[in-house]
Amino acid sequence: MNRIQSILYVAEPAVDQSAAMARAVSLACNNQASLTVVDVIPTFTAGIGMPPGGPITTALQQAIMAEHQAALERLVEPFRGTMAITLRVLKGRTFLEAIREVLRHGHDLLIKPAENPDLVERLFGSDDMHLLRKCPCPVWLMKPGERDNYRHIVAAIDFDPWQEQSIEQPLNRQLLELATSIALSDFASLHLVHAWDALAEELVHTWSAMPIADAAAHVEDERMRHRAGLERLARRIDKAAGAYLSPTLHLPRGPARRVIPEVVRAVEADLVIMGTVARTGIPGLFIGNTAEAILDQLTCSVLAIKPPGFVTPVTTD
Repeated sequence: MNRIQSILYVAEPAVDQSAAMARAVSLACNNQASLTVVDVIPTFTAGIGMPPGGPITTALQQAIMAEHQAALERLVEPFRGTMAITLRVLKGRTFLEAIREVLRHGHDLLIKPAENPDLVERLFGSDDMHLLRKCPCPVWLMKPGERDNYRHIVAAIDFDPWQEQSIEQPLNRQLLELATSIALSDFASLHLVHAWDALAEELVHTWSAMPIADAAAHVEDERMRHRAGLERLARRIDKAAGAYLSPTLHLPRGPARRVIPEVVRAVEADLVIMGTVARTGIPGLFIGNTAEAILDQLTCSVLAIKPPGFVTPVTTD
């Protein structure tokens, strides 16, 4: 992860942030990167019929900002001797102000504790999902209270084996680079998962003179094509790192939105690294439908990456 030069940590005061803060500091130190920690508070008004910006509103806003500034100081106090950390309290909506910070200061990684650690059915809250959809830099949402070192890391890889450029797309290379780096630093096992299916199986079965044999051959041919693509990507891992990690390849058959969460649960993954824009998605969507369906089912930490060229709809205004 040597490319990381500037990390933005977005505070989530309602949850235990100790593990997430410690990892952010560790990443910054290991990469010699800068670290900025922000908290976002709402903009208050004095009440119905009162103009904004009056003395009551100003005093209330200043008092709340001072309280949150003090909370940030307490959060980073254990790490003050380790590195310089910039603190800011911002006003507005959390996801909007966080993305604006990324745009203004060129941060290349955003770290935030997930909003809803007590909701087993869905870990990520509204601000989390907005960040996953619209933040231009990688977003690392950490499960509060997670272990200091991950044991099992899953990288979800998407490609079309019939298209060479799809296998070697920059997003897949970035996913592998990040997954390898984190797995090495945490001494974790690395799992590469790619969902596939034989969409023409029924057609072959219907029109073939030898339906059972030909359909089975078609399915096996599709499986081998997808496996060859995944093995090709796995070979991109540095030889020394690959020899140490020996990544496990998973080729579950079926819809990605169903089979990828199944693999994540089966290997008891601590972190899932995935892209959040579909390979063949609908123009104008900021997150792929399949990616969103997968995220809804995850209860572990997630590192989500946009493809090169992604443009956020958020502006600095």
